[in-house]
Amino acid sequence: MSQVFSRGFCLFCVLLVSLTPARADRIKDLASVAGMRDNQLVGYGLVVGLDGSGDKVNQVFYTEQSLKNMLSQLGVVVPDGIRLKPKNVAAVMVHAKLPPFIKKGQKIDVTVSSVGNAKSLRGGTLLMAPLKGIDGQVYAIAQGDLVVGGLGVAGDDGSSVTINIPSVGRIPKGAIVERTIRNSLGQAGTFTLNLYTADFTTASRMSNAINQQFGLGTAKAIDPVSVEVMAPRDNLQRVEFLSMVENLTLEPGEAAARVVINSRTGTVVISNMVRVTPAAVAHGSLVVTITEDQLVSQPIAPFTNRATTEIVQDTQIEVEQEQNRMFVFEPGVDLNDIVRAVNQVGAAPGDLVAILEALKEAGALRAELVVI
Repeated sequence: MSQVFSRGFCLFCVLLVSLTPARADRIKDLASVAGMRDNQLVGYGLVVGLDGSGDKVNQVFYTEQSLKNMLSQLGVVVPDGIRLKPKNVAAVMVHAKLPPFIKKGQKIDVTVSSVGNAKSLRGGTLLMAPLKGIDGQVYAIAQGDLVVGGLGVAGDDGSSVTINIPSVGRIPKGAIVERTIRNSLGQAGTFTLNLYTADFTTASRMSNAINQQFGLGTAKAIDPVSVEVMAPRDNLQRVEFLSMVENLTLEPGEAAARVVINSRTGTVVISNMVRVTPAAVAHGSLVVTITEDQLVSQPIAPFTNRATTEIVQDTQIEVEQEQNRMFVFEPGVDLNDIVRAVNQVGAAPGDLVAILEALKEAGALRAELVVI
């Protein structure tokens, strides 16, 4: 049996962002209009019709309490002292997103998650559950059959198999909107475009693109995130005006030079603005190989009467030091030069992490090193 120990890093998956020519992007892909956002809704309900995989009411008391309350509202009175122990009911939390500008009567998707000890929601039906916003008002009513992507199977001997998460399901278009959120888009006389990524250059170019199309003073950059745009006086023209604005194109500013290392997955992402000042790098690795064999020890005369045949372990250790090779970075090298130099010395992709960290520590890497 052979065991090999290597000092260094394991094999990483390296994603390299190559140098590509800049291209124009639409404003709608770079920013969103302030006020156009989703609102979170949440509610509590009961899922019924489960095949014995519901909550154990002797452990989850609120499921039984909720079932009694629901039955009493439907005119069914459960006598005091009578306990309900159905295995086909589960207490769940229901949540959804209320999109902007949605109207009454439209439908939205909902997600249903068990809050008790139900093993699976497969085959269940959510009964009418009100969905509330942060202000406590009911904005939608959810009800319908669940679509569960997970599967859980258990045997009498305690063995079980679970695929994905069977205690969470979805109901496509399972909630009807009952209340809308008032939107003040453009009522103050201006629109505000918020960039997805803060950048002074992009904000400045965006305001310039709008001014070139609609006239000087139409837009102004407030900060690296927000661009304020004058709205038409006629409310009926604002939708058409925003449609023209969001389809304008511009060349966004170059992102800051960054090297992002994911410590969990080993992924390394290098932006195309990374530069290295003159530096010399030597990189090598030490490999230790341990081999274990079993040998038979056979006694010979005159010890055959008192000794026995034994199996002994024979361990051999070999140490191999790979020859270090050095390479030099010239002034102002870019991403392609870095990758080419690392490949020339035969370094594995994972060794790139160690080299980049050493270059940053030496002050030769002109980029922000981000470890997530």
